[in-house]
Amino acid sequence: MILSLKEKILKIFVDKNLLKEADLKTALKAQREKGGSLSDILVEMGFISRDELMVALSQELGIPPINLSRYKIDPNVIKLISKKIAKRYQIMPISKMSNTLVVAMVDPLNIFAIDDIKAMTGFNISPIITTDRNIKEAINQYYEDSAYTAIEKIVDDMKDSGGISMIEERSSQDLESASQLANVAQDAPVVKITNLILAEGVNCRSSDILIEPLDNEVRVRYRVDGVLQDAKRPPKAFHNPIVSRLKVMASLDIAERRLPQDGRFKVRLHGREVDFRISVLPSSKGEKVALRILDKSQATLDLDKLGFDKKSLEEIRKGAMKPHGMILICGPTGCGKTTTLYSILEYINSPEDNVITVEDPVEYIIDGINQVTARPSIGLTFASALRSILRQDPDIIMIGEIRDFETVDIAIKAALTGHLVLSTLHTTTAPGSVTRLINMGVEPFLMTSSIILVGAQRLVRKICANCKEPYELDAEIAESYGIKALGKKVTLYKGKGCEVCRKTGYKGRVALIEILTLTPKIKELILKSAQEYEISDTARAEGMRTLRENGIALALDGITTLDEVVRVTVGDQDLGAE
Repeated sequence: MILSLKEKILKIFVDKNLLKEADLKTALKAQREKGGSLSDILVEMGFISRDELMVALSQELGIPPINLSRYKIDPNVIKLISKKIAKRYQIMPISKMSNTLVVAMVDPLNIFAIDDIKAMTGFNISPIITTDRNIKEAINQYYEDSAYTAIEKIVDDMKDSGGISMIEERSSQDLESASQLANVAQDAPVVKITNLILAEGVNCRSSDILIEPLDNEVRVRYRVDGVLQDAKRPPKAFHNPIVSRLKVMASLDIAERRLPQDGRFKVRLHGREVDFRISVLPSSKGEKVALRILDKSQATLDLDKLGFDKKSLEEIRKGAMKPHGMILICGPTGCGKTTTLYSILEYINSPEDNVITVEDPVEYIIDGINQVTARPSIGLTFASALRSILRQDPDIIMIGEIRDFETVDIAIKAALTGHLVLSTLHTTTAPGSVTRLINMGVEPFLMTSSIILVGAQRLVRKICANCKEPYELDAEIAESYGIKALGKKVTLYKGKGCEVCRKTGYKGRVALIEILTLTPKIKELILKSAQEYEISDTARAEGMRTLRENGIALALDGITTLDEVVRVTVGDQDLGAE
C-alpha cells in the first residue's frame, strides 16, 4: 500500500516516539469533529510544541526551516497566489522551477491546502517549513497594493497612527539640492513617519535603531535586549527624506552625503525626554543611519539593581570607597560598562567630593556632577580634557573610555596622586585587561600601584516571566558546563514565546560581571609579566568567579537560559574544556 506524505510523516512521528499513538488518534478524532489543521490541534492539545513540531517535520521531510526575513522573493512568483489564499492557508510562494512551485508553509501536513494550490496554479507543489510569525511578516511585506499602503501599514502597527497623508513618490535623483532636501524633510508625512520610527524604538525598549537603504526599500531594525529585530520596511523613495529629517533634528548638514556625520537630539515622548545619538555613514546604496537611544527612564543607575552576584557587588563597593586608585570596567560595545560606572558614581557621590567626568558624549546627566563632552574635532580629547580636569581640584574622575597610551598615562598618574579614577576598556575578560594595558605601553609596576580592581561585564537576556517554563537537561550535558548534576537531570528554564516578549522568550536584560581584584599574588604575577591564563588561574583559585560561572548560576536560578549564557560569554571559559 502506498502511503501519502501525511501518513508517512505521522507514522514516523509515532515510530520515533515523538507522538503517542493514542494522542494521535485523539487529535485525528478532534480534527474530524471540529475541522482545522492537525498541526494546530496537536499543539493546542499539548501533545507537541510548535518548535518541536517544526524541527521534527523539517528533519523527516529532509528540508531545513526557512527564515523568510532573509529571503528576497521575486514579485512574479508572488502573483501566482492571491493574498486571500496566502492568508487563508498561511503560505508564501518562494520560487518557481520548471513545473514546480516551492511554497513556505506553517503546516506542511495540510494536504487540502497543497491540493487547492496545485489546482489553482497548475504547478506541482514542493512545501518547505517556516514559522507563523515569518509567514505573517512576509504577507504584510509582499502583498501590499502599493508603496503607500506599505507606509500605512507601518503607521497602523505603531501608536498615534491617525490621518497621515502620503507624499508624492520621488526618486533619489530628484532630491539633490539642499533646498529640496530641506523642503521634503519638513513634509508632514515624512515628519510623522520619522517620529513613528523613533517612538516605536522607545516603546519596544530598544537600545539602537538602524535605518539602512536596500535596492527597493528601507530596512528598519531595532536592537531589543541586544538582538536586532526587523520592523516594517518603507519603500526606497522615503529613504532620503527620512535621513534628511533626522539630520535636521540633529542640526547636521543635510546637503553633505559623502562624509560621515555624528550628532545628537532630544525628543519628548509620553511626557518624558529621550536623548538620541545619531551616526550617519555613507554606503554604496545611500546613507546608513544608526541611532542610539538614551532613555533615562529605562536606565538603572543603582548597583543593587544591576543583577551582580553578592560577592562581586561587595568587591565593587569596597573598591569604590577607597580614597584613590583606578577601577576599570571592560567589555564590548553595548554591554553596560558606562551604566555600571554611573551606578558607582551614584553610590559614592556626596557633597564633600568634587566629581568630574569626561565622556564622548555625556550619556546621562547627574545632578551634582560636572560632566564634560570630549570633542576631538576641536582638540578636546580625553587626554587634553584630563589635563585641564586635574587643575580643577577633583576628588573623583570618570573617563568615558581609555583609547590610547596618552589617556591611560594621565589616568594612572591621577590615580597615583590621590584621585579615584573610573574608566572603561575594550577587552573580553578581566585578566585580559592586564595584557591590553601592557600592549598600550603601561609599565607593570604602574598597574600594580594604581589599579584597585578590573571588572569584565556582559548583558544576558532574562527569560520572559509570562511564558517561562521548566525543562530537564541531561546530567552528561550539565556536567560539561560545570553544573554538578550527580548523575541526575538538572531542571532549567526557558521562554516558550508569547505576545509580551514578541515570541522571543526573553524580556529585559541582567548584567554578568567577573571581578579581578589586585591581590598580592596577582600583583606579583603582573610584575613578572605573566600570561593571561596564569593570572586567570590564580584569580580563580583565590575566589574569582568567571562570567561563564556567574551566568550558569543565573541559569540555575531561572533568570536566564543556558543558551544565552553560552552565547555571550567567552569561549575559552567553557568549563567542559578543563
